[in-house]
Parts: sequence; C-alpha cells; structure tokens
Amino acid sequence: MSLSALIAPQLPFLRRYARALSGAQTSGDVYVAAMLEALIEDPALFDRDCENRVAIYRAFSRIWNAMPINGKAESHEAGAAERRLAEITPLPRQAFLLTAVEGFTPDQAAQVLECSPAELSSLIETAGREIGEQVATDVLIIEDEPVIAMDLENLVQGLGHKVAGNARTRAEAVEMALRLRPGLVLADIHLADGSSGLDAVHDILGAFSAPVIFITAYPESLLTGERPEPTFLIAKPFEEDMVRAVVSQALFFDAKAARRAATAA
Repeated sequence: MSLSALIAPQLPFLRRYARALSGAQTSGDVYVAAMLEALIEDPALFDRDCENRVAIYRAFSRIWNAMPINGKAESHEAGAAERRLAEITPLPRQAFLLTAVEGFTPDQAAQVLECSPAELSSLIETAGREIGEQVATDVLIIEDEPVIAMDLENLVQGLGHKVAGNARTRAEAVEMALRLRPGLVLADIHLADGSSGLDAVHDILGAFSAPVIFITAYPESLLTGERPEPTFLIAKPFEEDMVRAVVSQALFFDAKAARRAATAA
C-alpha cells in the first residue's frame, strides 16, 4: 500500500492533535504540513514496522519535538481550554493528549514518543498533576473494596485532588454527595449491601452536575448499546496510568463544558 494511502485516513485526527498541542488551528496545520513535507523528502520517517496510526503520530512527534518552539501556544487564537493545555509541560502534554484524547494505549503512546513505558507513566502522572493544579477538586469514591478504595485515594491525591469521602453503599454515597458536593465521582457498580453504584450516581446527578467515572469489573452492564451510556468507563483490574489519564480528561473537559454553558447563559 502506498504511503499516502496509509496516512490519509489518519490526517483528520492528526490535525486535531496538532491543533491541541500548538493551541491554534493555523499553527497546528503548519506542523502537519511540515511532517508531510518531511515524509516526501524521507519516506523512512514513517516506520512501517509499527501500526499505521502509531507510525504517523511518531513521525509527527519527531518533527514537533525537533523544533525549538514546540509546546508554545499562539495565545491570540487559543481559547481557555487551549491556554490551560499550553501551561502543561510539553512532553507530559503530548502524553496526556495521546492517551486521553487520541485514545492510544499507554504502550502505543510510549511508542509514539519513543520512550519507555516507565517514562510514559511518569509523563502521564506529571500531566495529571499539572492539570490537577489547575482544576483541583474534591472527589467522592464509591467503592466497597477497601484495598481498591485505598489505591484510588492515593491516585487521586497524587494528582493534587482531595478525597471528600469513600462510600460503600448507595445510601452512603448519596448522603455524602448531597452533603459534600464533590467535583468528581469515581463509582463502582456492585456495592457492599447489594445496592447499585449506578443507582447512586443517578440519584446524585438528579441533585447536581458532576463528572462521573465508573470503575467496574462489569463494563458490559453499562455498554448495552442503549443511550445514555457513561462517558468515562474504566474496567477492573485497572491500570494506574489509565485512571490518571481519565481523571485528568474528565476534569479538563468538564471545566471546558462548564465555561461554554456559562458563556451561553
């Protein structure tokens, strides 16, 4: 298959990624054009030993990271969300976008950035911490397994957030949520007394709005093909990097949506 045929399906997504990195439509497209010109000059820049999508993002990253001005947003075009992204250290910003927005697994993102899985984990953790400093919030954990709850508490606190409470049943979760008004909810489905975390979240969202991340060993109970389905879903056993990325994503884009709603009003 020709190089152009391999690249063409990925270009819309790559342009989205480039614009998010640069903070502006025009500069993002310039970087993509620079990558395409580099590929014409040196087709070996596209590593055919990788998955096609990994290869094109890796080629782009090589061009991006070779430029001294990488990571600087054009503030005259950038909106609030883009400016917040621009405040994240350049490599962690790439790791965050690759995993949280572009949907790469941690292993794939490590291939794109040509770093080790451990280095990628550190980059994601740094991005999460820096995002947490911008959108730090109180988090309610709905989880009946003490060890898992403790792991989630440590992850959340490591990202700069505060654990408002840990509920083990639907009744506890609703009571805590109404009293504490957390900015984020992490919820299991099957709880200690046989009650449902899904029902707890339904009750909570009936009272106020907050992003919710479901962390469950039974994702099929939520992925029914019917609407609405959860926006954020992590399967157990979970990877710590995945939790960090999704927490950061949920808060980052929830803040963006909240500002849009406020502006529209």
